[in-house]
Amino acid sequence: MKGMPTYEYICDKCGHAFEKIQSMSAKTLEICPKEVCARKPWAKGKVRRSISGGAGLIFKGSGFYITDYRSDKYKEAARKDVAPAAAAASSGGNSKPAAETPAAAKPAPKPVSTGKE
Repeated sequence: MKGMPTYEYICDKCGHAFEKIQSMSAKTLEICPKEVCARKPWAKGKVRRSISGGAGLIFKGSGFYITDYRSDKYKEAARKDVAPAAAAASSGGNSKPAAETPAAAKPAPKPVSTGKE
């Protein structure tokens, strides 16, 4: 039964609403099924399929990612961004040139003695 749509029906005789899982090729119900009929004894009311909001598509599990359905242009740009980051990580993480090293990282100069101390 997995993957089959759920249809909503309403009984014209008693107003009872119920859902039925059926394949798309299955014949539409015409009479309220005995097992779901709200009336006892079974009323054999005519049913009609109601308009349904349907169900949303839900991806579950670890195999689905938001980026799976991105455009080829987006994927290409993402690959270009990942390449420089990977190169920086493999060089020890210090991707800054020496000119960009902060001054605080350099040793402080030794004070010059004037001899008046």
